[in-house]
Formats: sequence, structure tokens, C-alpha cells
Amino acid sequence: MPVLRSVLSLPPSPSLSLSLPPSVSEIASPLEEDRGRARCCSASFYCQILGSLDVWINADAKTNREVILEKQMTGHRVDRSICAWFWDYVLSQGGDSSKILPVIASPTHYLFQIFREGITFLACAQVEMPPLMGIEFLCRVADVLTDYLGGLNEDLIKDNFIIVYELLDEMMDNGFPLTTEPSILREMIAPPNIVSKMLSVVTGKSSNVSNTLPDATSSFIPWRKSDMKNASNEVYVNLVEEMDAVVNREGVLVKCEIYGEIQVNSNLPGLPDLTLSFANPTILNDVRFHPCVRFRPWESDQILSFVPPDGQFKLMSYRVKKLKSTPIYVKPQLTSDAGNCRINVLVGIRNDPGKTIDSITVQFQLPLCVASADLASNHGTVDILADKTCNWSIGRIPKDKSPSLSVQIHLMEMIYLLHEDILCFKLETVLGIGCVIREC
Repeated sequence: MPVLRSVLSLPPSPSLSLSLPPSVSEIASPLEEDRGRARCCSASFYCQILGSLDVWINADAKTNREVILEKQMTGHRVDRSICAWFWDYVLSQGGDSSKILPVIASPTHYLFQIFREGITFLACAQVEMPPLMGIEFLCRVADVLTDYLGGLNEDLIKDNFIIVYELLDEMMDNGFPLTTEPSILREMIAPPNIVSKMLSVVTGKSSNVSNTLPDATSSFIPWRKSDMKNASNEVYVNLVEEMDAVVNREGVLVKCEIYGEIQVNSNLPGLPDLTLSFANPTILNDVRFHPCVRFRPWESDQILSFVPPDGQFKLMSYRVKKLKSTPIYVKPQLTSDAGNCRINVLVGIRNDPGKTIDSITVQFQLPLCVASADLASNHGTVDILADKTCNWSIGRIPKDKSPSLSVQIHLMEMIYLLHEDILCFKLETVLGIGCVIREC
């Protein structure tokens, strides 16, 4: 079944009003409540862990069974044969690591795994423990590596092996998660750069670990320094949303959901106390917050009250379910006869989104039974990738015509008809929930 992916890139433009941050003395009292809450959360975090983790970072099990990196977190060594068992299990389930359950019970261990950018992050525990704890830790590892290395792939991990190993050392202590906040890790371990690599070659010192404790360890807010001085006194908020929709062959919307993130880049001095509010917070579901967010204001008034970390971080993620319409329309048409199939896709703006649409990219996967395909479009460029993914870069939609794509498919022998009833696509956009950020 071909899958159509449509990507909209809109400039981040939530309505913002930001005042100068208050002094430390002005916000000390509102933070006293959070100090106690942070201590309680930290205590429960350690008490709830019943087992300890050992971590492996593996290449794709279907094409390469290589262990890129192994980190034994406890004194009890776990044999690498557990990776071989996991690979055999993946192959027995079809060979696609991205579709494997995140928690697997092997004959000897409980396995936790996530799949990112062709790389499997695998951890194991010998006793029962909260499964979300192991999954969340692996997600933190993947996010930190992406932040440090500027991406995530096999070559980047191998080229920065020492830094990856040092990060795992700081993120887990004797099998228990310890420091997972990126802002603190950056003070403890310097991110890789060309200068540090040249110095390591000249001096022979390959470690990037700092000899001093990070300033955040002496602050009652563990994700931020207590004396931020060299800041530009500005903050940027970016709303990034991805829409998953199912449209039938008549162009009627069957299902539509949105996954959104609020990304913040903070460069504020001192300890700023910020509040972010939404125009329509009732539509938000499955919310997930950064540790800096106070839960009580959200629970009572559905506003975000927080002291932000310095630099870039993800403040919140959410879902919006059961949408009735999409900002763009996608009208697919499919005709099939003996050995051939023709697909026409028409894309356009349904309503005025209120913001300029900078670019639209449509992606869809051709079925495995396709022998060859000829693609032509009246606007933009279209390419076929090696994995039979068609990439249609539309750019800005012109006002005088609607972009259309024509695909002529030749099926393999013994395949005469291609049936398609539902068309799936994805797009990135700004939903327009509206937000205002201000100083408390």
C-alpha cells in the first residue's frame, strides 16, 4: 500500500510577550515549593528502580549484526551473546527493528530497546523493574547523543567513541540512571569539535571530562546555573507539529492526529521565572513536560510555569486527536489495469492557514510489487530513492494552479491489479493553538 507523506514547513510565529526576568531575590520564594518537589521526585526516581541496566548500541540487525558500543554498567558482566539472541528474535519477527516491542523477556534477561536512525539501543536487566524507566533512559541516551554529535548514525558514534563512552559513564552509575540533563552534561563533558580533536592528537589527551563539578550541582535548580551572567536576555519559542492523517481515495478525511513539540532557546540571565499560556489548551492530550515545568499550575490552570535551562531544550510535547480537517487537501486517484497502474495526486491549500507556507514536500512509498515507475509533476521536482520512496519537493504552492503529480507504475509479472482504498500522509505544520509567554 503506497504511503503518502506531506510535509509543510511554516515559520514559528506564536504570539509572544516577554518582560525582563526578575532578580534572584524576587523569585526565590516561588521556587521553595519546587525545591521540595524536586527532592521528592529525585528520591522516588531512585527508589522505584528495582534492577540495573547494561547498555549496547547496535547497528541494524537485518543488514549488520555489529555491536557499535558496549557499556557494562555493573560489576556483574552480561555476556554479549544476549545481543545474538536479540538479533535472532528480530529476524524471527520479520527483521524490522523499528516494529519490535520495546520490552522483551529473554530466557535470562529483560530487554529494553528503541530504534533510532538505523541504530538499535539495547539495555538489559536481570530482575523486574518499571519498564518505562528503561525505555525512557534509552530515549535520553539517544537524545543526548543527537544533541552532542549533531546527528545520529553509525559513523558519528564510531568517530566520537570516547565522548559517547564518557557520556554513558556520567548518565548511569552502577546500573542506575544518574545525570541525564543535557545542560549539566555539557558542563561535565565538552561536546566534540575540530579544535578539541586537534588538541587530543597533539597532547595525547583524549578525555573531554572536566576536572571541576558543574555549577548546576551547587544550585537548588539542577538544570540551570545559579549565576548566569553572559546572556543576551532573550528567549525563542518554536512550535513544531507533525500531522498524521488517513484519507480515502475520494479525498475524505478518515483519521487525523497531531504530534507537537514546544522547543525553547533560552539566553536569560539569573534565574528567570516564566509562564507560557495557550489560547486553547483543552485540545492537548498526552502531554509530556521537561523537568523544569511545575505540574501544579498546569493541573489547575493549564499554564506552563517554569525556570528554563540555558540554551536549547524541549519544553513540552503533546498530541491533538480527532481533528476534523487538515490545512491542506490531498486528492489521490488510482486506476489499475493488467500489469499497469496510474496514480494522480493533487495537493493544495484548503483554507488560509494565516501564515506563509514556505515549503511542502510529499513522500510516499511504492509497493514491493512495483517493477518500475515513471513520475512527472507540473510543479517542483520529484525523485525516486533506492528504497522505492518517491520524494516530491513542491516548495511554495502557486496561486494560479494546484500542484499535481502523475505516477505510471509497471507491476511485476503475475501481478495484474493494484488495489488501494486508503492513502496515508504526514505533514509538519503549526496548528495555531496560540501561546503567550511572560515573566511571573
